[in-house]
Amino acid sequence: MKPIRVLLVDDQPLFRRGMRMLIESQPDLTVVGEAGDGGEAVTAAAEHSPHVVLIDIRMPRVDGIAGTSGILRAAAEAEQTAPRIIVLTTFDLDDAALRAIRAGASGFLLKDAEPEFLLAAIRAVHGGHAVVAPGAIADLLTHVDARPAPPADLTAARDTALTALSPREREIFGTIAEGLSNAEIAEREYVSEATVKSHVGRILAKLGLRDRVQVVLYAHDHGLLPRR
Repeated sequence: MKPIRVLLVDDQPLFRRGMRMLIESQPDLTVVGEAGDGGEAVTAAAEHSPHVVLIDIRMPRVDGIAGTSGILRAAAEAEQTAPRIIVLTTFDLDDAALRAIRAGASGFLLKDAEPEFLLAAIRAVHGGHAVVAPGAIADLLTHVDARPAPPADLTAARDTALTALSPREREIFGTIAEGLSNAEIAEREYVSEATVKSHVGRILAKLGLRDRVQVVLYAHDHGLLPRR
């Protein structure tokens, strides 16, 4: 198999060098380019076609949030497959991380994450997964998102937002929004994990969402997250 192509974006050359050494120590990963801010990242992503972008949130000139939006917008305009994006932050429960996820990132990691976890995260997002548990995103929304409170009539909101889904898919949607894994959903719904995976894939396709984290954001924005 061809190695996973990674683009590194950080304003500190020493940090990028350390990340490059770590990533290229793995036979299935390779660094195809580097950039020093979000603006350079857009150009580098178009030039090198990475599978995964690791991008710092806080950088001078153009930050990682704008960089994330720019990379995905450029890929859409060129009708190319967009890379998966992992944002790097020094703060847990960070509102900037949430804004990056809203901009299209597949998740976020702390910059002091264990090397093995970071490598696993690169592989996970390349495989179509999010690198933040949906439950953690729900907590993040609760702590830092200042959007209006969900509508009082959640039944009406659900019916309006989820008209494209079958009744069964709506049930599965709710369990994803709660942060349950495929195994946990399968146990609750008395079905196989393969069946759950199939439902999840159809839900993402029908709602135009990339991953489970985007399901949680969608549920929050439509007043469908369970009350905490």
